[in-house]
Amino acid sequence: MLVKTKYFGEIDLPEEKILTFDRGLIGLGDYTHFTILYDCEKEETNISWLQSVEEPSLALPVIKPWLVKEDYNPVVEDELLSDLGELTEENLVILLTITVPQDIEKMSANLKAPIIINSDTRKAAQIIAENQDYEVKYMIYDFLKEKEDA
Repeated sequence: MLVKTKYFGEIDLPEEKILTFDRGLIGLGDYTHFTILYDCEKEETNISWLQSVEEPSLALPVIKPWLVKEDYNPVVEDELLSDLGELTEENLVILLTITVPQDIEKMSANLKAPIIINSDTRKAAQIIAENQDYEVKYMIYDFLKEKEDA
């Protein structure tokens, strides 16, 4: 399937690389099919892109939560995840959306609304974590810079 993307041009995407968000993303419910892309020319990249298959201009930067908060453990109602199928350690993927403003030092991750993916069923959902201390704008620049310099 040929897919137009925001940052990678037109790509040939196998069907098994498409994720289905039955309820869409928060605030973007009209779009339900996405894929995860990354720049394979970079040796190591922490940031990937959640690219809409339906809308080329919709691509959200995402990151694995443990890269910015090592003890990340969102508390969610099991009912919110039931549509994804049985989740195990082997098939569970958790990503956080990040915001990269012009002032890169104000880069933040959304700890409050993680994206949960079942890699076996390719079903996904963005849910609201019940953790009271998880912020929508958790500042991550210093943390990432520290890891990069290590």
